[in-house]
Amino acid sequence: MVTCADTSFLFSLYGNDGNTPRAVAWVKSHRTALTLTTLNEYELGNALRFAEFRKGIGPGEAALFWAQYEADRASGRLKIHVCNLADVVDEAKRLSATHTLTDGHRGFDILHVAASIRLKAKQFLTFDGNQKKLAKAEGLVVPL
Repeated sequence: MVTCADTSFLFSLYGNDGNTPRAVAWVKSHRTALTLTTLNEYELGNALRFAEFRKGIGPGEAALFWAQYEADRASGRLKIHVCNLADVVDEAKRLSATHTLTDGHRGFDILHVAASIRLKAKQFLTFDGNQKKLAKAEGLVVPL
């Protein structure tokens, strides 16, 4: 079963915030690798650096958390799948046209759900309530 994760989940898993215990517990209780895209990788790296810039995490912690992410990627706990960006954007356009006027979704949140749909994910991990609503509306199971 393919399980995709949003950056909100990944930041909690690697960046130490209020949802970190839940993210760590979920990963420890599930043996399947998380499926990510290069969009996740880009946004997580930027989120960690931005958190350090804003003093939400300490000096040097962005690099430390990123090293932990890379170790999990190297071990196979995370799988990066390359998606055709044009296909993902086409799916995102459909999602936006269907859901944004009624539910107010942000662009990157839509892209992550669109990529998950293209990867034929069954589960989607996020701590973002509005993104959870979108993922569920599109038939993804959101266990958190």
